[in-house]
Amino acid sequence: MEAYSELEFLRAGFPETVFVQDNLSCSVKGTLRGMHYQIHPYGMAKLIRVVKGAVFDVAVDLRVGSATFGQWVGETLTEDNGKAMFVPCGFAHGFLSLEEDSLVYYKSDQFYEPSSERSLHYADPEVGIVWPDEVCVVSPKDEAAPILRNAEYNFRMV
Repeated sequence: MEAYSELEFLRAGFPETVFVQDNLSCSVKGTLRGMHYQIHPYGMAKLIRVVKGAVFDVAVDLRVGSATFGQWVGETLTEDNGKAMFVPCGFAHGFLSLEEDSLVYYKSDQFYEPSSERSLHYADPEVGIVWPDEVCVVSPKDEAAPILRNAEYNFRMV
């Protein structure tokens, strides 16, 4: 399988992106990770793929002035379907592991900067993400994340 091709990425209409870091995340079934993002000047775009197992991957638009501000989109990514999800800068990102030991591989166009990291609560009723399975494991940090109304973000539509 060709996991990434810059040429195909551009042909599909995605912006030119220079990826600088690759990450792996392993989660047991029912683990919710997210909704994470980094504020400017360390805003981060990500390209997510599942190497093993399955996840429901979600992005929430945090770009002030966007017609889709506060709305979410989700896609089931599995090792079998080979789908990937591109999450542009200005979106919070998270996923729910749908199978045991799901392994998520993602590329990012910015290095991780702890002082810039922020989170949005995964169960904010105003955002209304519909998770397709039971959320069983959530880190204390993700459980304490603010809802959109109280979250810090500094993204603007260009």
